[in-house]
Amino acid sequence: MTEALVGIDVGTSGVKGIAISPGGDVLATAEEPYPLSTPHPGWSEQDPEDWWRATQACLARLPEGPIGFSGQMHGLVTLDAAERVLRPAILWNDQRTAAECAEIEERIGPARLVELTGNRALTGFTAPKLLWLRRHEPDVYAQIAHILLPKDYVRLRLEGERAIDAADASGTLLFDVAHRRWSDEVLGALDLPRDWLPPVFESTAIAGAGDQAAGALGVGIDVPGPLSVALGTSGVVFGVLPAYSADSEARLHTFCHAVPGTWHAMGVMLSAAGSLRWLRDVVGGEEAALVAEASRWEPGAEGLLFLPYLTGERTPHADPDARGAFTGLTVRHDRGALTRGVLEGVAYGLRDSLELLRELGFRAEVGRISGGGARSELWAEIVATVLGVPLERTAVDEGAAFGAALLAGVRAGRFADAHEAVAECVRVTGRVEPNASWSAAYDEGYERFRALYPAVRPFN
Repeated sequence: MTEALVGIDVGTSGVKGIAISPGGDVLATAEEPYPLSTPHPGWSEQDPEDWWRATQACLARLPEGPIGFSGQMHGLVTLDAAERVLRPAILWNDQRTAAECAEIEERIGPARLVELTGNRALTGFTAPKLLWLRRHEPDVYAQIAHILLPKDYVRLRLEGERAIDAADASGTLLFDVAHRRWSDEVLGALDLPRDWLPPVFESTAIAGAGDQAAGALGVGIDVPGPLSVALGTSGVVFGVLPAYSADSEARLHTFCHAVPGTWHAMGVMLSAAGSLRWLRDVVGGEEAALVAEASRWEPGAEGLLFLPYLTGERTPHADPDARGAFTGLTVRHDRGALTRGVLEGVAYGLRDSLELLRELGFRAEVGRISGGGARSELWAEIVATVLGVPLERTAVDEGAAFGAALLAGVRAGRFADAHEAVAECVRVTGRVEPNASWSAAYDEGYERFRALYPAVRPFN
């Protein structure tokens, strides 16, 4: 019997590692940071060698065992014929490719692109970065023999294998998400070579998944029904679909899930817990103190409303130029009121995503909440009430690394499949119910929130 299952998550700020027992108990954790480079406004890059060094450092502090991989999605790693890195990786939050996104949609057509890939062309995705290199760095482009995503580069260094899973491949904009294979139609339309791309496997076969799919698996989202609500720097509402289904306007992302034969739809807001961190930095104090002050205000904070678009937005407004706003301020409002407004505004943004999932036929009866913001009892209660869904906490909140460890167990034969891994290792430890006395105020507040973005957009 395997004594330890290891998960490695190649994140944006560092590598996180975890070792768990086959029963889901945490044996050890490790974390190793690395820098983010922004050589020009809107650019975001990292040196893949930093990922490899950080992974080695984490593994040295963890028990040995089968390894599963998760990581930031969409990042472009370019390799030459000798599998040497050609340039720094272009990351998921890089904004340089607006022109290339427009070119992709012009070549393929927005509706056909959504039909094929489940998504519109967004600046963070992999495909537009290749077109950007072809236009702006032709010397680098001419040397490309292979492309990989971040965690798969680490896999290459550790195991000597070029491979990718369907879940992470779904975020490249080169993948036929409905049929779980590379899209020859998209590759042909963009004049990109098929042989640059690694072989595709199911997540359980190769013990790998993009961070959102792995994180959802880590809190037990393996079948349609329960909802994953991640309240990290960004906010994600994630639901498993019984069959492939894409939002016609691609306001949601539709990707393959880490469970074979299933798909998921998710909405992403860019500034969730990041909004609270911003407020803390502006007004001072600790986040816990600010939340305590917010608890003294009634729902709606006497008309105060916050629009959490501090770094642009994805769902439901694919608008990199969207901006944040406070409205309804009076002399009575203090920093506790501002904090209450931020907590509520983020909850309203999450509800935007849930409403779109409901349009796809998703019916959420319960959710699993995770991420740093989920540790706040007040915030969890606000989110549960705004969504109208009870939210459960799980014993282990190690996110994508925990899900990667579960996939390692499936690949190693410790679990028969992903469902058995979830059943044996994911344990619910608490539940936050919606507050019925707040519901009417938040239903009214949500309607005001929906009207705010169209009203302020001309001023952005």
